[in-house]
Amino acid sequence: MTRATAVLRRMTADDLSSVMEVERATFPADAWSEAMMRGELRDQPRTRHYVVAEVDGRIIGYAGLAVAADQADVQTIAVLAEHRRSGIGTALMDALLAEAARRGADAVFLEVRADNPPAQAMYERFGFAALGVRRRYYEDGTDAITMVKSLTERGSGHEQA
Repeated sequence: MTRATAVLRRMTADDLSSVMEVERATFPADAWSEAMMRGELRDQPRTRHYVVAEVDGRIIGYAGLAVAADQADVQTIAVLAEHRRSGIGTALMDALLAEAARRGADAVFLEVRADNPPAQAMYERFGFAALGVRRRYYEDGTDAITMVKSLTERGSGHEQA
């Protein structure tokens, strides 16, 4: 069986219904509201950058980045369960990191659930390193691990090898 290739493109307000389906399926305990996502898109392209991944015209993943001065934050990244481990999450993260660098960010930060080792491992593969813990960060009381990746040569010792 061959896998269809995902096409990445900038997210638009017309994508919100499909994106929200992915959001609720991926994050049932702490999904963003459509109003929150719409607010993020209002700041695009000024301080936000959101992309969707499509397979055969269907949105199966998305990711978002916030950039302020020399720092960027991965706001969200999600891929439907049946499309995970197919390279789509990697393509989405590559797109976010490239945009952060293009906008002049020196470092990229993110939060990941402490009870999600697969996501933590993926971020580590991208050169992110644990920075600290935000206690009871998520709606259900789960801690978040904050992570950072330097995009500069001099950086903070978290450069990708």
